[in-house]
Amino acid sequence: MRKAERARKTNETDIKLAFGIDGEGKADISTDVPFMTHMLDLFTKHGQFDLTVDAKGDTEIDDHHTTEDIGICLGQAFLEALGDKKGIKRYGSALVPMDEALAQVAVDLSNRPHLEMRAAFPQAKVGTFDTELVHEFLWKLALEARMNLHVIVHYGTNTHHMIEAVFKALGRALDEASSIDPRVKGVPSTKGML
Repeated sequence: MRKAERARKTNETDIKLAFGIDGEGKADISTDVPFMTHMLDLFTKHGQFDLTVDAKGDTEIDDHHTTEDIGICLGQAFLEALGDKKGIKRYGSALVPMDEALAQVAVDLSNRPHLEMRAAFPQAKVGTFDTELVHEFLWKLALEARMNLHVIVHYGTNTHHMIEAVFKALGRALDEASSIDPRVKGVPSTKGML
């Protein structure tokens, strides 16, 4: 099983995370940011990963540091769990509806980190969660996992639904990209490395 663990303790957060690529969609997630807990649960289930997160942070200030540091830890764990990337499909994409919302995610596990995000959320908050933190989480995930990540929310009117569609699509796209294809010999690149 391809898996990894990460811990990050700063003056702002204390995070312990375990991630398995070849999982069963099992999530054991405890954070001080309830909306992120919900989104990570969806990501795990739809990606068929296994994810354990215990995250505490200075949420009396806001949810920024905790959300960002979870993205950092998850990205690092994902990269380590991928190992040498031999036999992976490398690319993955998913188009996911959530009621009136439609989100699309495409990834390339290329070792060239980049995030492109096209999403106009109607509300600045979902509950107490600042919706601008979705970008922050995804950017840190892409950076630390060294992936090229494109996110498009085509439309929607309910901000919660729009973000939920993104996290479901992210899980499904990463599941596809990290899947082993027995036809692939070595790494899927003409350069001979990723």
